[in-house]
Amino acid sequence: MQVVSARDITEHNQSQEALQIKENRRRKQSQTLVQLARSKTFQQGDLNAALREITETAARTLLVKRVGVWLYNEERSKIECINLYDVNTKQHSFGNSFLKKNYPAYFQALEEECTIAVDDAINDTRTQELSECYLSVLGITSLLDVPIWLDGRLVGVVCNEHIGEGRQWTSEEETFAGSIADFVTLAIEASEQNVIQEALRQSEAQFRAIFECSSIGIGLIDMKAQIVDTNLALCKILGYSREELYGKRFTNYTLTQRGDFKLYKQLISGIYTDLKRTSRVGFHPSKHQEPFVERHRIEMERRCLHQNGSLVWTHISVSVIPGSNGEPEFFLAMIEDITERKQTELKLRASQEAAEAASLAKSEFLATMSHELRTPLNAIMGLSQLLQQQIVGSLNEKQNEYVSCIYSSGEHLLALINDVLDLSKVEAGKEELLLSPLSVSDLCNYAIWTVRDRALEKGLQLTCEIDLEEDICIADERRIKQMLLNLLTNAIKFTPAGQVSLVVKKVLSGITFTVSDTGIGIDSNQFQFLFEPFKQLDSQLNRQYEGTGLGLALTRKLAHLHGGDVTVTSTLGKGSQFTVFLPNPVYPGEEESGRGNNCSFSPSFSNPKTKRILLVEEEENTAILLQDYLQAIGYQVTWIDNGNDFLKQVQNLQPDLVFLDFHLVGDVSKWNLPNILRHEPSCKNLQIVIISSTEPPEQEITMLSGNANDYLIKPIRVVQLESILMRYLSNSDFKLNETPI
Repeated sequence: MQVVSARDITEHNQSQEALQIKENRRRKQSQTLVQLARSKTFQQGDLNAALREITETAARTLLVKRVGVWLYNEERSKIECINLYDVNTKQHSFGNSFLKKNYPAYFQALEEECTIAVDDAINDTRTQELSECYLSVLGITSLLDVPIWLDGRLVGVVCNEHIGEGRQWTSEEETFAGSIADFVTLAIEASEQNVIQEALRQSEAQFRAIFECSSIGIGLIDMKAQIVDTNLALCKILGYSREELYGKRFTNYTLTQRGDFKLYKQLISGIYTDLKRTSRVGFHPSKHQEPFVERHRIEMERRCLHQNGSLVWTHISVSVIPGSNGEPEFFLAMIEDITERKQTELKLRASQEAAEAASLAKSEFLATMSHELRTPLNAIMGLSQLLQQQIVGSLNEKQNEYVSCIYSSGEHLLALINDVLDLSKVEAGKEELLLSPLSVSDLCNYAIWTVRDRALEKGLQLTCEIDLEEDICIADERRIKQMLLNLLTNAIKFTPAGQVSLVVKKVLSGITFTVSDTGIGIDSNQFQFLFEPFKQLDSQLNRQYEGTGLGLALTRKLAHLHGGDVTVTSTLGKGSQFTVFLPNPVYPGEEESGRGNNCSFSPSFSNPKTKRILLVEEEENTAILLQDYLQAIGYQVTWIDNGNDFLKQVQNLQPDLVFLDFHLVGDVSKWNLPNILRHEPSCKNLQIVIISSTEPPEQEITMLSGNANDYLIKPIRVVQLESILMRYLSNSDFKLNETPI
């Protein structure tokens, strides 16, 4: 008998089959993750390619119809699909988006839950907001959404979308979906790293291109002064190849100077000082490195030694490059070949020195010529004045006409000499202004009075108008008078008929003196020559009108010294307007002008025979003029031609007035000799007048009150001499007939 035992194992087989299926899925998921981990797509850093591979692999493994990767925008106001794979169409798409404000429940679940595993997506509170616009349209019944995290921050979600009957997600599937999200994170990191590396490669390539192509030599030097790298320009400057320079000391090729080593030490110490300062708040090389390079730099000009033995002038700029820890790591030397520029500078310097020497020679020549020309002028003008006064005998009408012509010619020649000297002094920068508050009406009266006779001779109407609230301007008295006289004289000279006017007005930033005439006018093409020395407008004017062309040139230069200018407007045949503009300077303190007003006198003296005059003069012509004239009008005059017996003569003669030649002071300082007399008891009240060939500088004029009483400039005019005599030898109650100047 055979006994057969039977057992129903259907349930067991089904259980085993289920376990096998589960194991197969787990194995498939593991193999998928290993395959993704080994994929070269991630190493390439191509985010789009990596996401395509991830979504396709996830769809095949989880057996879902759609897998999408959604990322937040920069404002985190929505999520946007950057890659979605559809199994049915086998295509990838992108561009859809969900606004956070329209789906608050879904976005809240996304931020709070590790995994959103939804079996019934239409009715689940977390996803039902998506039903009408998205889930129902596509037939999606179940969702498995896993957040994407990057550096601890939620950046998006991986959506696994099931279409058909509802599906229950297993824990293994949720774990796998989480791993897929991690791979998306790795893909994003790899992409960002690739972008950074690509930018770094481009930056390095650009730097290398700049480094190699720069026309300025560049050297990278370590802290031991050894050359680490050079560009071609530096190799050319020094005459060595890159290989020959590598590892050599940079200082071997530069001619250092005393103190250079100290400069390098200060450069490095500055980095350490800043490093200690920034370490208190934490050091970030990327933020601090650039300011270090900007602040810590030395620049110098040094000669470098070329390979052929020649010396090359260079401009060297050395900066410190800190390392990642902020400490000095390299010197960056920028070296520019300036040999050509240096040679040009040397040529320019030589030219400048030659020009200065020529200018000095010109000044010395003019000074010498001035003295040589003034010496005969002293005799010409002085003696002609004596003849005019008929001291040595009467003159007939024709003789008097000749003498007047001689004197006026001397006056013209003297004016020319003065203009040349003034222009030379201004161009040499040796003219100094003595600014002081001046009465505008006095200046205008002086100028109009001086040129009045010339205007009357030509029948011209001469007018003056002053439109000012305050009758004050700030200027150098002598120079402003000179400018006004130059312009008025020119206006009268070039105006055959009509009128000449002087108008003074206050403008916003200064004061203007405008001289207008109704004369011949000037062609606008000739304006460029007006203010050039020794130039007149054309040959016809040269023949018709006398002059050298210095007046306007000197006037403009004097105006420039005041900070102003001279401008001109003119119409040919109708007249011209020249305007002197003087700006408003800082108002100086009240200063005495240093010179008294010129005065005109009638030669009326009281008992001149009782007055003694000592004349100390080396020029015979000047001495004869003064001695003859002074004796003719009744003074007792003693003349000596040197200063050796000066003190003795003063003590013996006890003179009332001394005329002392500026050049006859011997080895004693020019202003010290009169000062010595002041300390002689018998000479304390002695009147001393200095005679000079040129006007003393302003600083010496101010010393007159303490040493000499006054000065006379050669050639001496009778009216000036009479002024001195009346001032110092007349009775105390005599009143001067002053004319404002």
